[in-house]
Amino acid sequence: MKYTEVMVRYGELSTKGKNRKDFIGRLCGNVERVLADLESIKIYPKHDRMHIVLNGASFEEVDKRLKKVFGIQTYSPVIRTEKTLAAIKETSLEIMQATYKVGMTFKVATKRADHRFEYDTNQLNLMVGDYLFDNLPEPKVEMKHPDLVLRIEVRQDAVYISNQLLHGPGGMPVGTAGKAVMMLSGGIDSPVASYLALKRGVDIEMVHFFSPPYTSDKALAKAKELTGILANYSGKITFIAVPFAEIQETIKEKLPEGYLMTVQRRFMLRLADMIRQKRGGLAIFNGESVGQVASQTLESMAAINNVTTTPVLRPVATMDKTEIIRLAEEIGTFELSIKPFEDCCTIFAPPRPKTKPRIDKAIEYENRLDVDGLLQRAMDGIEISTIRPNEKFIDDQTADQDLL
Repeated sequence: MKYTEVMVRYGELSTKGKNRKDFIGRLCGNVERVLADLESIKIYPKHDRMHIVLNGASFEEVDKRLKKVFGIQTYSPVIRTEKTLAAIKETSLEIMQATYKVGMTFKVATKRADHRFEYDTNQLNLMVGDYLFDNLPEPKVEMKHPDLVLRIEVRQDAVYISNQLLHGPGGMPVGTAGKAVMMLSGGIDSPVASYLALKRGVDIEMVHFFSPPYTSDKALAKAKELTGILANYSGKITFIAVPFAEIQETIKEKLPEGYLMTVQRRFMLRLADMIRQKRGGLAIFNGESVGQVASQTLESMAAINNVTTTPVLRPVATMDKTEIIRLAEEIGTFELSIKPFEDCCTIFAPPRPKTKPRIDKAIEYENRLDVDGLLQRAMDGIEISTIRPNEKFIDDQTADQDLL
């Protein structure tokens, strides 16, 4: 089926009032990025919807990409046709024949923006419906809950006809909610938290802590490849790798075992906040889920959060593990997340961490350390790169051999 364009509907953007134009502009820019290599396409953002003129490009390819653009509520493949009854009937039948199956029900729904057009909505519904009834095999009309709705829009310039209403991912266009850093591990939860942050329009930069030689190159590559999967939803993502081995070694050497995890996390949060401030972010996101592990009890969160006044947002905080896993499977991060390339959190995890650490004790133990020196040396060693959609960093064959 050769569609002439795709009609995109904005959904939640309709609530943005005076800011609506800015939100539509950002969405248009995001759509342009994901379709950039399809050079024939032209995009026309309007107040109530966006028109993507295909000019011969494959709708199937556009469809795959639009499903990952936040801010799109629904969209439809459309054929633009002349404003004559004969053209409307013929195009309507062509579209229905491409999707209609025997036993399906349908109805015709017309909108007439051009009120000078010679037929009103009821007349068009009846005439086109009768034509389809005469030319489709075993047609069935159903007005309340049909399987297919043939939508005819009569506008000033032409008539637009479609019978598919496809769902986009919803949410807000990435970049409309400001910039933040995301504390990305190699596990299941933080990539899901990243996806949810992107869905609310946050432009995130990934902060990943790595501890060579205790963690392998594959652990770092895994985090980068997870970022590549998430970059499908934003075009590209900045990845910031932070060396953390010296801090972990020092903490393990000088502090009581029960507070190793708490103090490590406090250092991570301090570093994430320093990076956020340096790069103009407004908040810190992470993948913590309340009560899931020792460092994610409310007492632990309070002791860790004590090092900053910056908002720390936790998109999966109230989700069950099964809910997080289900979403990880949907967005394509789960299989990579469960590959056992251990990150710095698991390598240095104490066997009996405090589940109810005290803030005053954490501060007391930290006073034994050269906190400023440790932080500065970590900041001096950060590595910044740009990760693009589906970029690969793990050799699958080598990775499979490592798992045997």
